[in-house]
Amino acid sequence: MTDLVPRQPDATPAAYDAATLAVLHAMEEAAEKHLDAIRPHNTKRGYANDWDLWAEFHAWLAERTGQALPLTAVTKGTLVGFVIWLDTIKVAAPTSIDRRITGVTVTARGLGVEVPKAATVAARQALKPLKNDPERMARGRGKAAAVTPEQLRQMNAAVADGLTGLRDRALWLMAFAVAGRSAEVATLRAESIVHVSQGLEVHVPAVKGRPPRDVVVGYGRNPDTCPVRAWLTWRAAAGVTAGPAFLPVTAHGRLGDRALSPEAVREIIARNAERAGLSVRLTGHSMRAGFITTSRRAGKREEKIREQSGHAENSPAFWGYIREADKWTDAASEDIGL
Repeated sequence: MTDLVPRQPDATPAAYDAATLAVLHAMEEAAEKHLDAIRPHNTKRGYANDWDLWAEFHAWLAERTGQALPLTAVTKGTLVGFVIWLDTIKVAAPTSIDRRITGVTVTARGLGVEVPKAATVAARQALKPLKNDPERMARGRGKAAAVTPEQLRQMNAAVADGLTGLRDRALWLMAFAVAGRSAEVATLRAESIVHVSQGLEVHVPAVKGRPPRDVVVGYGRNPDTCPVRAWLTWRAAAGVTAGPAFLPVTAHGRLGDRALSPEAVREIIARNAERAGLSVRLTGHSMRAGFITTSRRAGKREEKIREQSGHAENSPAFWGYIREADKWTDAASEDIGL
């Protein structure tokens, strides 16, 4: 009867010979290549952005320790430190931090780095109490603060030097001027931003099923916050004549060759707002909201504003921005004899 009882598998791993190990290793590599091939493009871009943030964290860490660690040092200490940095310095939502842990570990393993399981377990242990904090979980949600021209001037005064600063200024001013969503700004093409005597003619590509649109961007009165001058300066400095309008810039001032992700666009705007010491936290959508409210307060017609922003005629979001801009125009409580 004992022969009918199934044997329990041996818990001790088998000791494979060299030939077997070589085949297993080849299959591991083939599996990784297959998974990378079927991974969605947006996921790959997200992972690339996660790795850029990982590099930024290492640069931040090096400034404080005096020792630059290799990016391949994905350990319990560095991964937990990354979680804390994203929470306290980047003020990221816990769900965003969770995704970034995955992005860094997947990218590192793709580079042949052996990421200890204890490292990812520790990182998510550090993340667990953050997920139980309602205020942290609410980060990035709710109605975006609409940026004002005064805040744009503050951001301009505090912008970083060098190529990064030129790109950042051109990016947020372009986002404002075309009332662009972060995904739209990320997909702008240099050859589709045409300089004419009056300013710029910009083709905003279709994103997530929304139709494309062609808009015009006039010269600004203030040279420091003029989107046309900012774009022309960045274009000349970076030599961007075709392809993605906005590219990554390394810590050494070298240009990347791929477009920024929508998340990178949002982070550039938020980082520059923080650098300028603004009292509100700006997001990618703040530029879009800011354009609509600023344009309306300047007396522009609803249909012209909608042409720029691409909102549908019956869009509740659009009319919410208009109501916000109009609330002090001929206010019901004004000049009524009180």
